[in-house]
Amino acid sequence: MLRDGVRRLGPLALILLACSGSTGSGEAEQPRIALVIHGGAGTIRPENVSAEREAAYRSALTATLEAGIALLHEGASSLDVVETVIRRMEDDPLFNAGRGAVFTAEGRNELDASIMDGSTSLAGGVAGVTRVRHPITAARAVMEKTEHVLLAGSGAERFADAQGLEMVDPEFFWTERRWKSLERAREREHVGASGGAAAAFGTVGAVALDRDGRLAAGTSTGGMTNKKHGRIGDSPIIGAGTYANSECGVSSTGHGEYFIRFAVAFDICARLRAADLTIQEAADQVIHGVLHEAGGEGGIIALDASGNPALVFNTDGMYRGYALADGQLNVAIFKDK
Repeated sequence: MLRDGVRRLGPLALILLACSGSTGSGEAEQPRIALVIHGGAGTIRPENVSAEREAAYRSALTATLEAGIALLHEGASSLDVVETVIRRMEDDPLFNAGRGAVFTAEGRNELDASIMDGSTSLAGGVAGVTRVRHPITAARAVMEKTEHVLLAGSGAERFADAQGLEMVDPEFFWTERRWKSLERAREREHVGASGGAAAAFGTVGAVALDRDGRLAAGTSTGGMTNKKHGRIGDSPIIGAGTYANSECGVSSTGHGEYFIRFAVAFDICARLRAADLTIQEAADQVIHGVLHEAGGEGGIIALDASGNPALVFNTDGMYRGYALADGQLNVAIFKDK
């Protein structure tokens, strides 16, 4: 899988790998760590992506994986790594999260995010925020600083501000590329064409397994272009856009209404546990079976407790990648041939 981006980590990561852990006999012991990320799924075809833009996405995915896996080698917790790599993508205008977020029908950027600690089953999320620079950090604050799971709108922003998180003017999230996407969607809507929303379901997400065997998952998004009436998708919903337990972690990207209705992230982990499936088999059953049969489009990234990755989607492409303890680092965009 993901054959078009396989390579090995650089010298620093390999040194960290070689130095991490040993058995009583002095033999090197590989740390059980892994990281998988996504940057959205949808109608992503080679003929629609310029060579320059493809290179930019590959570079961004690679840099994010390298930063995250290095932290895991250094002993960082899965929660810290998930938050850190998603913050990087929230600051990258290439992705539909944070500064690259799409616009609503009202011409606003409304941001959603969630995070879950698989070792404790604690979770947090925010929805519809417009002034929080890093929604994933606000989601973690909800998890760790309140008795709640999900805060929305102005209440979530007041909470984030009170926690000392970085707040910005809504103009901070504006990008010309996303504004033009809104204008095109409005024009299609005006002439009665189908597809008022963007064909790509832009979201970012990460799942990490740390050296203590703890899984964590997180997801962040700007939602769907031209979305209406305070719409909230699956990204801040635990069990739909994000889920993690001691055996499985999942982050979703796609048509959120379907992921909510079929509790996609939770279903994958439930099948892994109940049906004695591999993580790949469980994800295939849900994404290519349940979701596809219902008419839902999108994909997921996942890890099991042994660090086995699954990157599964039923669309033309998904920005994705993984990094493993043995030095493998892999990024891909399009559907495998």
